[in-house]
Amino acid sequence: MTPSPFATVDETERQRALDALHIVGSLPEPAYDDIVKVAAAVCGTPMALVTLIDRDRQWFKARTGLEGIQTERNVAVCDHAIRQPTQLMEVGDLSQDARFADNPVLKDIGARFYAGMPLVTESGAAVGSVCVVDLNPRELNPTQREALQALARLTMNLMEGRSREREQQVAAILDHGIAEEAAIAPDAAGAYTVVILELQNLSELAQRLGERTLERQLQQLDQALEQCLDTARGDSINRVTGSGEFIAVLGSSEPSDTLARFDQVARNLQENAGATLLRGAASTTTAESNTAVFLRADQALSAAKDALR
Repeated sequence: MTPSPFATVDETERQRALDALHIVGSLPEPAYDDIVKVAAAVCGTPMALVTLIDRDRQWFKARTGLEGIQTERNVAVCDHAIRQPTQLMEVGDLSQDARFADNPVLKDIGARFYAGMPLVTESGAAVGSVCVVDLNPRELNPTQREALQALARLTMNLMEGRSREREQQVAAILDHGIAEEAAIAPDAAGAYTVVILELQNLSELAQRLGERTLERQLQQLDQALEQCLDTARGDSINRVTGSGEFIAVLGSSEPSDTLARFDQVARNLQENAGATLLRGAASTTTAESNTAVFLRADQALSAAKDALR
């Protein structure tokens, strides 16, 4: 995939901020569905979306009036919108704008009007937008613009609130796993490895398999990953609630044997279910905080996602 021509020197940091939310590919959630319904109603448009700009794709957390769950990034109008994080981007007639006049996706859906407000994290990274699309040229009135801006703030609050809840659960998983490892293998002298395993594109898998079948697959995956552990050294693994993310704490700073078994589970999953399981790992033998070790594992997971491009 050709990189976005609008990429900036901060693109790596922006992508890491998006990865840290662990929301791309997540299952549908009613709160986001309500946001796009309100956006379409307030702005009087047939289409509205909550979009996230990932490495080489635009992924829809929620949508109304439009089929599909993603597009390539290089045809995404929202990829332009995030270049000015503090401003609402409004294009009165897409067919008259040189950037979009020949856009095949816009032509396919008959889009003529776009307005999008970037979703900006607390750190200032623009990760996507709340946007509306119309089939006729037009412009929003001031009240509609303010509403779209407010909905973007609300959406970002939801995402970051969800992220904080996940962080709290992850912290509890780590504390429990490290305490268990210390109790079972006290001679390990604090050496351990954190592994994050994440099943990609849950929403797409749910559409293909059905949510009940997907949940069974996740339970089976949990069991398969647990069988990879060495319980004698205090290994443990737990799934983050409502997600395809698993956090393992291994009672060793030399985890190559267990990582190899995890990788075999991932290969089996790909062959049997067409699903991708990625991992990131980080080890420590020092007084480094649990959080610091986890963040290094999370960065390794982001690197694994980069390698899929």
